Amino acid sequence: MKKTIAALLVIIMIVAGYVTIKGWGSEGNAADRMRLGLDMVGGVSVVMEAQTSLTGAELAQLMEQVQAVMENRVNEFGLTEPVIVIENENRIRVELPGANDAESAIEMIGQTAQLYFRTADGALVVGGQNIKNASAQPYEGYEPSLIGSYMVAMEFDPQGAASFEAATRAILNGEIRSADPMYDSNQILIYLDDRVISEPAVTTVITGTKSQITGRFDMDEATALAALIRGGSLPVPLKEVETEIVGPTLGLDAAQESVVAGAVGIALILILMLIFYRMMGLVADLALLLYVLIVLWTMIGLNAVLTLPGIAGIILSVGMAVDSNVIIFSRIREEIRLGKSVRVAVHSGYKRAISTIVDSQITTIIAAIVLYQFGTGSVRGFATTLLIGILASLFTAVAVSQLLLELLAESRTFGNPKAFGVKPTDESKKERNFDLIGKRKLFYMVSAAVIVVGLAIGGLRGFNAGIDFTGGTMMQFNLGQEIQVESVRDVLQDLDISAEIQHAGTENEKIIIKTTQVLTSGERDTLAEAIREAFSVTAADNEFLEQAGLIGPSVGSQLKANALKAILLSSLAMLIYIAVRFEWRFGAAAILTLFHDALMLLAFYGIFHIQMNSPFIAGLLIVIGYSINDTIVIFDRIRENQYYLKKNKLDAIIEVSIAQSLSRSIMTSLTTAVAILPLILLSGNAVRAFALPLIAGVAIGTLSSITIASGLYFTITKLTQKSKYKGA
Repeated sequence: MKKTIAALLVIIMIVAGYVTIKGWGSEGNAADRMRLGLDMVGGVSVVMEAQTSLTGAELAQLMEQVQAVMENRVNEFGLTEPVIVIENENRIRVELPGANDAESAIEMIGQTAQLYFRTADGALVVGGQNIKNASAQPYEGYEPSLIGSYMVAMEFDPQGAASFEAATRAILNGEIRSADPMYDSNQILIYLDDRVISEPAVTTVITGTKSQITGRFDMDEATALAALIRGGSLPVPLKEVETEIVGPTLGLDAAQESVVAGAVGIALILILMLIFYRMMGLVADLALLLYVLIVLWTMIGLNAVLTLPGIAGIILSVGMAVDSNVIIFSRIREEIRLGKSVRVAVHSGYKRAISTIVDSQITTIIAAIVLYQFGTGSVRGFATTLLIGILASLFTAVAVSQLLLELLAESRTFGNPKAFGVKPTDESKKERNFDLIGKRKLFYMVSAAVIVVGLAIGGLRGFNAGIDFTGGTMMQFNLGQEIQVESVRDVLQDLDISAEIQHAGTENEKIIIKTTQVLTSGERDTLAEAIREAFSVTAADNEFLEQAGLIGPSVGSQLKANALKAILLSSLAMLIYIAVRFEWRFGAAAILTLFHDALMLLAFYGIFHIQMNSPFIAGLLIVIGYSINDTIVIFDRIRENQYYLKKNKLDAIIEVSIAQSLSRSIMTSLTTAVAILPLILLSGNAVRAFALPLIAGVAIGTLSSITIASGLYFTITKLTQKSKYKGA
């Protein structure tokens, strides 16, 4: 069956590859079907104004609440990674990725209204702020496969539960009289602003915090209603003042450049694997191509949005997919060097590699799940693509690679050591001792010095926080024609203004300029006049300068708090898993290494004054994901050698383990860096600014797993078991 299954896999890959590139029938190819984010293809921008008389600090607090609820609402409808910013104190701009027209955007945004539960006589029961949760669930009285088999389960806060109980009791006691002939007196009406979205009938007094809306809902209807209820209530009514098409924040050619860069990166990895691993490299290449197809079509099937943070997740999972194969290949070569036949070496190599692969991937899966559950915006986008990628890499590296390697091992032509990259004269050699444990204090001091210097420079000079974190000034110009971003950037450079530039309008005839600098009225006038002269604009002032004012950060306080909470919780979850699967000392060393890596990345930003925008969060996450994967691989070697080399001292065991894992760490880092490099060389400035920290993150993660993590494990063990481990 092996040959049949392998042939079937090849046929599936060829068909899937054709559909991916060319499409099928009237359906488009993968590029046409993939939902891309605002940074890639743009979308629709809707500006709404808060209807309130509040000013100053009270207004600022109110608008922050609006921003938080709005992001929650839009995400509930599946529009992941919107850009939501506060403008001119009392306005909020929502940019929806991939939306094709203004009408659909208004329809979705229009539902971000105030939620009320009222009795049939119009009396208020509870508001959206009293809803803790709402979810679609199968209705116990029906078969889940049938239409009308779902209900909406709700949970109130204590105040809402008390009000709901009082209202349902009054309804059943006949104290309520309907004010509208359309509704019965026993109904509770659920409003979004003035529109009734549901009118369930009360059949019993609802006590406690939980309630149900039952009816003839199918799954989609129940899910949509639950999303509206769960989204919460805006603290103030909003009025739409402007809706228009906006271009990608990374430039008009961002999507095409990223696709080309991604294809080049994959091609370079395929070549590297062939060079270093020969026939095993060919197997890895086939597995990697299948991995790419699985990830692409899974994202299309889930209707996921691909943005730069999502690309970071894919890059990390590509590195892990390659890493799984490299671990397997390294083990197979070790077995061949020990004198085993190729066929036996493939079997035993897989057997020894599988626990390492599973441990390293499960820790990252745990992190991805926690990040998705508690993160928002770009954090969720990163977690989604990372989780899809890890699951795909586990399947391709473990199942597919094993099948193909076993076929090669059974072949008369390729079932020999040379075809597997092991020379006939290649014998088992004693691994070189780098004395890394003996130098651990030096590594600690160097790392501490870099972190202190980087944080000090960043603190004294100020970290280069971008507009996503700080807010600033936004100006929108109608130039009447499409203008290249670089031409606008030249004008800004003459005025010493650093800004993000984004196209807008149906014909890209508008330019949106966003800068962290708070420009005065005079400075805005100077900038407007410079742009008018540079591009010979003759329109009247009110038609030329359409908007100007201050904007708030798109990475609001809630998003930052959620990102931090997600990182801390994922670290805790990984610590628990490592402590159970290995021992607590390994877990403690791994988590301390993660925090070391996060501080090193922050120091990198401080020293080189790289601008910190939303992608910084993705860069931080890829450092953590890559570091924990690399660290677990080395720790797994240490754990294994503690069994086989139990007579040796711990420092000697760690040295052997690092030496055995070193080539694998270098190879994985090299292939991951190769995947990122085309983004730097073939993309625009914005993508390049995102990719550079990723390269730094891979380097930090690799070096720390070799020089810091193992040393920390030794130090912790030495401190807690002094009588057992002496020396070094």
